Amino acid sequence: MHTCSGVSCARLQRRNQKRGRLAKEINILGIETSCDETAAAVVADGRNIKSSIVASQIRLHAEFGGVVPEIASRAHIENIYPVIAEALARAGVQKGDIDAVAIANQPGLVVALIVGLTAAKTLAFAWEVPLIAVNHVHAHLQSAMLEEETLDLPAVALIVSGGHTNLYRCTSPLDLTLIGSTVDDAAGEAFDKVATILQLGYPGGPVIEKTAKSGNPKAIDFPRSMLDRESLNFSFSGIKTAVLYYCRGQDMKGADRVASMTPQEIADIAASFQAAVVDVLVKKTKRAAEQTQAKTVLLGGGVAANTALRNALQEMCDRTGRRLLIAPRPLCTDNAAMVASLAYHKFLAGEFADLDLEAKATS
Repeated sequence: MHTCSGVSCARLQRRNQKRGRLAKEINILGIETSCDETAAAVVADGRNIKSSIVASQIRLHAEFGGVVPEIASRAHIENIYPVIAEALARAGVQKGDIDAVAIANQPGLVVALIVGLTAAKTLAFAWEVPLIAVNHVHAHLQSAMLEEETLDLPAVALIVSGGHTNLYRCTSPLDLTLIGSTVDDAAGEAFDKVATILQLGYPGGPVIEKTAKSGNPKAIDFPRSMLDRESLNFSFSGIKTAVLYYCRGQDMKGADRVASMTPQEIADIAASFQAAVVDVLVKKTKRAAEQTQAKTVLLGGGVAANTALRNALQEMCDRTGRRLLIAPRPLCTDNAAMVASLAYHKFLAGEFADLDLEAKATS
């Protein structure tokens, strides 16, 4: 990635001169294919979502209890151009109205990322507009800031998704410092695995939350792993194992016990598990806010849609005098509006990518 120079900058200058865009809105086409959602969106000036199209693959992966990379890749290939075309149509724009193409090129499933990256490179080259590379996890943070004109900074950002549980210190949309991450399972991953143990289906987050509503969150005292006293890292493998042992016994010979449990017993396990995960997430976020003297807390990612987590973080922020900004629920799961929104700030900073940009599994 580089600042404005060479071909990208020359193309940008020519388009601005030709269309007089300097005094008008900046339209960015965002593309997202990091996992099992094929998404495209058009966002103007980083905040005005003109369109946001998402083709979900949940039904394709449900029978396997998780995302199958090869299936995801094939579905992206089938969906990518129809999704992009629909995003442009719903936004009421044509290729000549697009000022840059943004792509989430990391982190994620490489076989899935490559599909979106190839499409983005092709369009950027054909339309003679800059290509902007976006970190998928950082884009989730942008979802929480998208509707805000001003932010009281510094902020602590908690990103909780199927593959990531990260804490960042944020001083601007482009200035993020990773201060905590998971050392094993991410929170969303733990939700999926516990849902499998309880035979509730996939994806785990929504079904655990739904089941937990009728359960007692204090019924079972599942462990809360806080690691070292000052640590901002997370570990959720222990609670997943605790649920497994609770359901099947320490000797793992009680495999049929879940099938014989009452709906209330299942609900109590789901509620107690959820409460333990939320407790850890909130306590770690509070610890991070205290260590960084953050004035604002940001929450994004798929698990950010969880009502118990949203409420618990709000209560913590109310007690400690901090402002909480949460991504709207439609923008919690993977989407391209967050990609285009973050790319707008990179556009203003002249941070463009070359056409040899590669997909990366990790950040």
